[in-house]
Amino acid sequence: MAVTDDAILRVKEMITSGELKPGDRLPREADLAERLGLSRNSLREAVKALSLVRVLDVRQGDGTYVSSLRADDLLGALSFVLDLHRGEDSVLEVLQVRRILEPAAAAMAAQRATPEEVVVLRALCDAVEQARSVAELVEHDLEFHHAIARCSGNAYLARLLDTLAGPSARTRIWRGITRAGAVERTVAEHRAIVEAVAAHQPELARSWSTVHVAGMEQWLGDLG
Repeated sequence: MAVTDDAILRVKEMITSGELKPGDRLPREADLAERLGLSRNSLREAVKALSLVRVLDVRQGDGTYVSSLRADDLLGALSFVLDLHRGEDSVLEVLQVRRILEPAAAAMAAQRATPEEVVVLRALCDAVEQARSVAELVEHDLEFHHAIARCSGNAYLARLLDTLAGPSARTRIWRGITRAGAVERTVAEHRAIVEAVAAHQPELARSWSTVHVAGMEQWLGDLG
């Protein structure tokens, strides 16, 4: 194991064990390095790496703190990485991940969604259908999928799906869909998901969500 990787693992163990909690300040660099049996340089590199993924918060002139460790903060770093890798292959891989997670979110939404949330979902279907441009389609599509994930009741899952959303990737997909004249089919799939959610039929919601994301994956593959 590389020295820096070992240092990262040591600091991580201090956090996962509860020795360091969200908001805690790390001991002085020299003291922590001596305690963990690390060089100050390897500890410094570990702190830098953990700050990049928002596990640690380095405050100039104040010290280094454990972050809130909230999903919003930690997954924000993943969003940045994904934005840097938006080639066709990576977008297809993201869609493959969405094909695993979104059906699960839809099934959970079917178990937990309130009547008020279903009203919002139906309104979002209308908004997608009435959009006058690709930009509007993308905006309303993002909100629709966000709303489904939010209805799942799982904040971590909802935030992860938001991270995978990728407006730039969605724009390309929607352009392909509009060229293929398949907007109506896509809207119909949205409505089928919502009706399954409204009827509290989790497996039906899961099935329609799988069909929907797999269709987008197919369209993107055809564009290549």
